[in-house]
Amino acid sequence: MKRFECGTLVPGCDWHTRADEEAEVVRRAVEHLRVTHGEEIIRPSMVDHIKERIRDDNKTTA
Repeated sequence: MKRFECGTLVPGCDWHTRADEEAEVVRRAVEHLRVTHGEEIIRPSMVDHIKERIRDDNKTTA
């Protein structure tokens, strides 16, 4: 399960999403940025920033 927390990109935002596939997480995050944060243009660099912040919930940390 992949997880993205918007607050890692937009400080103060507590929105997050989970999905099995990274592509679905990115799609949801982009939609959230458009609707909630008013981003009209999502540049490839923004998609890269989202991908960098996606975490795998299935991995355990020691």
